[in-house]
Amino acid sequence: MCQIISAQHDSITKLKEVLVSDTNLKKYSDSQSVLKLNDSIISKNEALLTDLLNFNSSLYFKEYGRGMLSTVSFRGTTSSQTAVIWNGININSQMNGSTDFNTISGTDYNSVSVKAGGGSVIYGSGAVGGTVHLNNDLDFYNRFENNLKLDYGSFNTIGINYKTNISNKKWSAQIGISNNSSTNDYKYVDKYTWKGEQRWNRNGEYNIFTMSANLGYKLNAKNILKLYTQTSNTDRNTSLVTETETPSKYINGFNRNLLEYVGSFGKLTANLKTAYIFENYQYYADNSINDYTYGKTESLITKADFGYTLFKSTQINGIVDYNKTTGTGSGFGTNTREISSASLLVKQNISTSWINEFGVRKEFTDNYKSPVLFSLGSSYQFGQLYNLKLNLSRNFRIPTFNDLYWEPGGNRDLKPESSYQAEIGNVFTFSNITLTQTFYYIKIKDLLQWVPGNNGIWTPQNTDNVNSYGAETLLSWKKQFGKNIFSVNVTYAHTISENINTKKQLFFVPFDKATAAIAYSRNRISANYQFLYNGFVYTRADNDPDEIINDYMISNIGIDYDFNFFDSFKLGFQVLNLFNEAYESLENRSMPGRNFNMYLILKF
Repeated sequence: MCQIISAQHDSITKLKEVLVSDTNLKKYSDSQSVLKLNDSIISKNEALLTDLLNFNSSLYFKEYGRGMLSTVSFRGTTSSQTAVIWNGININSQMNGSTDFNTISGTDYNSVSVKAGGGSVIYGSGAVGGTVHLNNDLDFYNRFENNLKLDYGSFNTIGINYKTNISNKKWSAQIGISNNSSTNDYKYVDKYTWKGEQRWNRNGEYNIFTMSANLGYKLNAKNILKLYTQTSNTDRNTSLVTETETPSKYINGFNRNLLEYVGSFGKLTANLKTAYIFENYQYYADNSINDYTYGKTESLITKADFGYTLFKSTQINGIVDYNKTTGTGSGFGTNTREISSASLLVKQNISTSWINEFGVRKEFTDNYKSPVLFSLGSSYQFGQLYNLKLNLSRNFRIPTFNDLYWEPGGNRDLKPESSYQAEIGNVFTFSNITLTQTFYYIKIKDLLQWVPGNNGIWTPQNTDNVNSYGAETLLSWKKQFGKNIFSVNVTYAHTISENINTKKQLFFVPFDKATAAIAYSRNRISANYQFLYNGFVYTRADNDPDEIINDYMISNIGIDYDFNFFDSFKLGFQVLNLFNEAYESLENRSMPGRNFNMYLILKF
């Protein structure tokens, strides 16, 4: 008698291979909250990164008008205490320590992730409140894909974004071009001159151009080379506060290049990076004449990350890096700064349910004395329902070129800002719902602030100590009923950030912020609704109740239809600020009322 027995009848489905651009974000983030915004979410928002994060995260943004300078506050910290990470490299400005989120287009990346909590052990200066990650992940499977998105909206706003992905099992290439521009001449809601004439946004034109190319090559199964390059130029006028101001403009740009080698040798892995980053700006106080102030920096970064798997359950990474930055500017002359650092990261999988993380970092430089940084984290999964996360860290921010060398007023005796942070995260998962509740406490020492001196010249000093504490909530739900697909994503942050000496809330830090995104799709049609609430903020350090920016609520609604031409041919329409809310996030910097946007997405 003969019998044939098959243990598996269906064919095996192999997952498509993707190499992430920032392995440490994935490897050492189990004890902290990470919010990932993929390309489907990115495509439903306006092009600039401020709009994407403002409507989909707990980050608070302060904008000097639509498309103008945009700075962030994360967990009640300052704009220079949130680090922006491009494919694993910290790209905060070496001149002012922060990032202008209105110079970055979210559509240039495969995904944008927001990691809450301290991250200075891995990412260095500025990762105090959290980090924002811009990722270009490379795929290694046979494909040739093209994505084209065209936008046209109110105020002659035009957006063009094109990306192509070409890959096989040996090569992977991504090429992208984006351009976003607007005359930006919107009317101010319910604002008029003393003559009764309608006020509108004057001198607000902008144009943002970005080009990127990313390439990966497999030397063999264990050795891979990757090259990331990106260049951008932003040409903006600066919106006028009053009609009698002199029109000015601000031009800035950057060029980023990163060469990376990834090697795997059994239990040992090697990741070697070399990066060159250039940034510059020109400010024209009167844009009718060719007279400007300027600044530029060039940074060379080398980083070696060696990993070793010990006892199958323990991963150890030793990291050394070197950063040399040379800056030249009208305000700070020519100066050079060299920084070396050494880090040790350890991750231990005690069981499938219990994961522990540990990290320590020390920097070395002649410009300032750096503290020893550390991070301790643990994650325990109690069945399928509940995951408990604990994290304790020390983080810092170094003085910038402006802080140290600005003439007159720079202070070469500054100490880095230092902070201790503790947080408890609770993740509940049941059915199609995921709820994350995080409580945190941050103690910041030696906060840098520019203050007037005895001679009337402003100078930076380590003046204040700050306590910041609060709660963050993330909620997501997705459900399919036949051909109907529903999804809901909600964020909420309650933040207390107060000066220890005065017991006053830091200005431009809202007590409350909430967002909601609701999406529905059936067959070829989809619709979405976005909601944003920002609580009031003080604009003075003494918390004068007469000097505040009022709270506001903004709603956006959109619909699109896929004509099923090529791989996809979507035509969409959006109404932004649906209820024509009059609002501003900075004094006398009005944002637009109800406006419209149309878009076409073509994939082939």
